[in-house]
Amino acid sequence: MAKTPSDKVQLDTRNDTPGNAKAESIATLNAVLADIIDATNATRQAHWNVKGSHFYGLHKMFEEFYGLLAEQSDELAERAVQLGGIPDGTTQGVGARTRITPYDANLLDGLDHCQALADRYAELAKHLRKGIDSTDEAGDADTSDLLTQVSRVVDKSLWMIEAHLQGKN
Repeated sequence: MAKTPSDKVQLDTRNDTPGNAKAESIATLNAVLADIIDATNATRQAHWNVKGSHFYGLHKMFEEFYGLLAEQSDELAERAVQLGGIPDGTTQGVGARTRITPYDANLLDGLDHCQALADRYAELAKHLRKGIDSTDEAGDADTSDLLTQVSRVVDKSLWMIEAHLQGKN
C-alpha cells in the first residue's frame, strides 16, 4: 500500500522511539486503523440487519464486538499520535486505505453474517500479525505489543463467530 502524508511523523514529541521506527509504526497503525474501522462498520451492519432463528444472540454478540473493535481503534489512533503521527479515521481515508474485503450490505441471515464477518476478522488478524512483525523489526516494541493486544481481541472474537458456523454444513 502506498504511504500517504498522514503516514509521516508530523508532530513534535519527546517520545524517544527512533525516527525510522516511528515512521514504520505510524504507517502500520494508520493501515490497521483503516482495517479495524472497516471491520467495526461491517460488524455494526451485521448487528443492524441480522435475521433468523439466531437473531437475539447474534444481535447482542455483534453489538459487543463492534464496541470492542471501537475501543481498539482508539488505542491504535492514540498510539499514532504519541509517535507524532496523525491518524486518519475519516470515511474517505478508511475507504481508500482498507485492505478488508467489502461487506455485502444486503446480507440478512445470521449465519451468512457470521461467515462474512469470520472472513473479515481473519483478514484483520492477518494484517495485525504482519504489523506486529514489521513494528518489532523496526524497533518499536511498544507498538508491536499494542498490536499483539489488539490481535488477541480479534482472535477471540473470530473464535466466537466461527463457533456459530461449526456444524452449519
